[in-house]
Amino acid sequence: MLNIFARASISRWTHPLGAALVRLGLTPNMVTIIGTVAGVASALWFFPRGELFVGTVVVTVFLLFDVLDGAMARAGGKSSTFGGVLDASCDRIADGALFGSLVWWALVVAEDRVLGFGLLICLVGAQVTSYVKARAEANGLSADGGLAERAERFVLVLVGTGLHGLGLPYVLDIAVWVLAVLSALTIVQRLRAADQAGAGSS
Repeated sequence: MLNIFARASISRWTHPLGAALVRLGLTPNMVTIIGTVAGVASALWFFPRGELFVGTVVVTVFLLFDVLDGAMARAGGKSSTFGGVLDASCDRIADGALFGSLVWWALVVAEDRVLGFGLLICLVGAQVTSYVKARAEANGLSADGGLAERAERFVLVLVGTGLHGLGLPYVLDIAVWVLAVLSALTIVQRLRAADQAGAGSS
């Protein structure tokens, strides 16, 4: 949903920045890899140590690289099929590191099994949501959209971790369980879309 409504406004600053990075000699694939490695390292370093606010800020900065690589590809005319595969693969790695590090923090550091279970649902939901789309497209079907795409997932969980890191109680718990429900609904939405697409093409 955010991808639809925010894309135009975000592109106003990502396109010039992407063009500037291309002029510096960087490629979209390089930015994808740099952003993923740095984002994963930040999540695995800060979140398991309980440094949620600092971790949120640093991880958010590197997550923005995922927006820049697309802008660079459009600015430099260097979009490729492999670039799409690399970007999607790096997204799954980053998703796993983010939610996995938070699961570790919740279960081992905070000793909150309920929150850890909710985060585990979010982790699995993020992977399955993306898998449904990829599997559907591999079979020539469409299964895009949904209530909790990648942008929504990151906004919910990072707002929750950031505010929790600042000492606000219950915000992270609410964000995690809202995301868990939305993730389940998104999976159902995408499966239904794939089913309808398959029925329409038969």
